[in-house]
Amino acid sequence: MLRVLARRSWRQLQWRHHQAAMPFCSAVLPDGIDRSSDTFPFNSAAVQDLISQLQSNIRQVPLASLALDRSMEFGGFDLYEESLPSGGIITGIGPVHGRLCMFVANDPTVKGGTYYPITVKKHLRAQEIAAECKLPCIYLVDSGGANLPRQADVFPDRDNFGRIFYNQAKMSAEGIPQIALVLGSCTAGGAYIPAMADESVIVKGNGTIFLAGPPLVKAATGEEVSAEDLGGASMHCKISGVSDHFATA
Repeated sequence: MLRVLARRSWRQLQWRHHQAAMPFCSAVLPDGIDRSSDTFPFNSAAVQDLISQLQSNIRQVPLASLALDRSMEFGGFDLYEESLPSGGIITGIGPVHGRLCMFVANDPTVKGGTYYPITVKKHLRAQEIAAECKLPCIYLVDSGGANLPRQADVFPDRDNFGRIFYNQAKMSAEGIPQIALVLGSCTAGGAYIPAMADESVIVKGNGTIFLAGPPLVKAATGEEVSAEDLGGASMHCKISGVSDHFATA
């Protein structure tokens, strides 16, 4: 009998709780929104726009299943005011002659392949995985170095842009091959990667390596020089020795 009374009391309590919860909370905890104010329509429309944008993004989520790695994160999405697909850099692991390698490829179509903070983060993470798993690193370089408007967030920390070159030197010392393919213009910080690689390949007519390009040379010294003469394949393979292998497109 006691159990029956207890069960009845519990059912009544649950019923009363759910029925009274919303009115009770609304009365005690008002939202504070003045729906009759002049600013309410504007604010409401702004929130609805955000909701619509969120719903649009959610509808695109299934498209991620088409990616090679379904769990990959698309770095750079909505991090900055400007668009930065994949953080301006593509990283991945793939076989070369049966041996797994870490690939790090600059995307020159995204801000000239320059490094944003998220670009640096992706590059460093790829190097970290390569170091832990003893994966040879293959860098497909086409980069203008650090993104200058954001250099304050790219350079200063020990785990920022300069760490890339530290990691290269450290892995090379540990016998983990560092290979660079110079496929486009490698300026400033982008020039260090092929220069520090164990083996570097540069493509004639496409690849260039220099700290400053022809416009800056002209501004500084008055000398007019072409990109190929300043830092092209012939110069670096025959004179400077920065590159080890000469390739033709």
